Amino acid sequence: MIDKVFPPIHNEGYKFLVIFTIATIILYLISSFLGLIGLVLTIWCYYFFRDPERYSIDDDDYLVSPADGLVLQVQENEGPKELNLENKKFTKVSIFMNVFDCHVNRSPCAGKVSEILYKPGKFFNASLDKASEENERNYYKITNSKGEDIIVVQIAGLIARRIVTDTSENSDLKQGERIGMIRFGSRSDLYFENYKPLVKVNQKTIAGESLIAKR
Repeated sequence: MIDKVFPPIHNEGYKFLVIFTIATIILYLISSFLGLIGLVLTIWCYYFFRDPERYSIDDDDYLVSPADGLVLQVQENEGPKELNLENKKFTKVSIFMNVFDCHVNRSPCAGKVSEILYKPGKFFNASLDKASEENERNYYKITNSKGEDIIVVQIAGLIARRIVTDTSENSDLKQGERIGMIRFGSRSDLYFENYKPLVKVNQKTIAGESLIAKR
């Protein structure tokens, strides 16, 4: 019960929590009203960086969501050209994370991280289609037990300014295992083959638990 009210937070959150707390104290010394605003923002900061435990289906026949958020699109798409996959057809599922969603990203399947590629870029609203190709982003190519490439892309949003990676190339991942997070408002794209989508546009997802596709 305590973990639901006060969930653990990602390591990235501690320094921000200290900054928000100090700012709240200073604001309170100026005005009790400003101090109250600071307190609300500090509570929001704590919950933004929350990192609760998630429990995946642990089944290679399914892909789970890489992110908490709202499904923006489900469509056939070329693979990311940055990974030299532009000549292959994938199903692409895009999930938008607003500033109230948990921003810890997770692996959709068990497998080995065969490649991680970071690309600097712009900071358009992450809900826009062009964000997939123009915003700051980080690519994870995860090779599953059947030798198929599952791609997760972390995309920074309008106010996001850092993509954090919690894994490395050649690491073995469990389904639902943490791979990283994005600080403040962002998006995650998932590319896959040989699976049938199980989600629709405007559906809410939970990272590591919501079923995105089935073989």
